[in-house]
Amino acid sequence: MTFSIVGYDPNTGDLGVAVQSKFICVGALVPWGQANVGAIATQAYANISYGPNGLELLRSGMKAKKVVTKLVEEDSEKESRQVAVVDANGKAECFTGKDCFEWAGHIVGENYSVQGNILISEETVESMAKAFETKRGGLADKLLAALAAGGKEGRGDRRGKQSASLLVLREKGSYGGYTDRLIDIRVDEHPEPIKELHRIFNLYDMIFLTREDRDQLLTIEGEISMNIKEILIELGYLEIPSDEWSSNETDALENWVGINNFENKWRPDGRIWKSIYDYMLREKGTPAISLRKMSEL
Repeated sequence: MTFSIVGYDPNTGDLGVAVQSKFICVGALVPWGQANVGAIATQAYANISYGPNGLELLRSGMKAKKVVTKLVEEDSEKESRQVAVVDANGKAECFTGKDCFEWAGHIVGENYSVQGNILISEETVESMAKAFETKRGGLADKLLAALAAGGKEGRGDRRGKQSASLLVLREKGSYGGYTDRLIDIRVDEHPEPIKELHRIFNLYDMIFLTREDRDQLLTIEGEISMNIKEILIELGYLEIPSDEWSSNETDALENWVGINNFENKWRPDGRIWKSIYDYMLREKGTPAISLRKMSEL
């Protein structure tokens, strides 16, 4: 009832899982992982213990192939299971039980494994493998490309769509560096879960990730300056604009950036990331509010 991909990026060491299913809250069940250890997808008649147990085996130094063998050999219902593992060296392995509902199967490639069950056809996993291998970018981009390829018309879960998830792991990769969850986003119930996952990821990318091309930096001048000022005035961040871009406008824009949670992309040098500028034009963002610490009251 699910198709997924586990993957590894040899350039960054990132590990991850992307999954879609005609099942609610798939992100709470299928994907498991730990930075510098491995990533696991457990599905079909899913044995959720494969997640934590598989990670424990990986932490002990066991390779992906042996981990999969160990997990299924001790399971009396293994023929109804499907499980994929990629370890911290990019070695991947998958098992598809013979009692999984058709079509069920997998493809294991360099740094990844794609797998699915109750699929329209094997074209689903074939298209996912090709997308992962050919997509340029980071691991998140490649995982999302694979998921989108698997979910195209004429592919995917035979029963339809319901939920999707993307998990990418990197040591101290989370907000503030407190955990290894560089990306952990989920669509628990939606008629187009993969499209919605992409939409959420694009916003998550702007707020949390620092990976933009420096060619996408815009100088705040001319029409760009005028547009930003108009929006800042409309939203209440700026009252009387200066003729030129000044510290008054800079302070107002910094306030807008903070209230809209884009601190990660703030620049005090008279430039703005194109993604933030485009968002400002398209969404405008949250109106100005007064922020005071409780200790100041």
